[in-house]
Amino acid sequence: MAQIAWRARTITSRSRPSSEGAAVVTDRATPTAPDDELRIVALAQQDPAAFAPLYLTYEPIVRGYCLRRLGNAEIAADATSQVFIRALKALPAFRPDPTRPGSTFRSWLFTIAHNIVIDTRRRDRKHPSLDAPDRTGVSIAESVAAIDPSRSPEDLAIARDLGRRVHDALRRLPERQRQIVELRLADLTGSEIAETLGMSISAVKSAQFRAYTTLRTLLDHPTQLADYEGDLHASR
Repeated sequence: MAQIAWRARTITSRSRPSSEGAAVVTDRATPTAPDDELRIVALAQQDPAAFAPLYLTYEPIVRGYCLRRLGNAEIAADATSQVFIRALKALPAFRPDPTRPGSTFRSWLFTIAHNIVIDTRRRDRKHPSLDAPDRTGVSIAESVAAIDPSRSPEDLAIARDLGRRVHDALRRLPERQRQIVELRLADLTGSEIAETLGMSISAVKSAQFRAYTTLRTLLDHPTQLADYEGDLHASR
């Protein structure tokens, strides 16, 4: 995995035809089309070093997904590493099904990520919220805000407040609805989410609609967040 990470930092890929018409790896990271991505996957199935551009493309997205699901930067980083280690090991067996629109490399990768997140949560039930300090003593919201030091204190305060509200609202969704929203935040399509979670597309759309309706209500009326939390405690 360390070799892949190093290679991802030192080379990026772009599929372009060679003089014989075959795809070759050059110097841009992000696959620009599904066919390009599948060609890179095919190369990586033969040569693990060719996995580097896929790692470079998906590592930040998978890490963000793990962070939202686990709420701790260190745990999320470890889970992300496990995702790519497992993906690289299983890659030779990856075969997309052309009859299923959601059967893509991305849905396959996020199926692995989803399962590792579940395993991680089972091992450690006590994950802090996005606004709780991580193991470095800095809250994740503050860590994210620190990425852009040019932002004013007012902007950072607004961003932190919005982050708390969104996180609180997500936390109040039923688990399946939250899983769907988190995968949408990772930019998966409805068919890819259905593939990842083993659901029908109609079930994904229905659950997503209910989740968005709940989120919209909670975010448009912040006081309902507190009321909803009170109802949850009263029902326990």
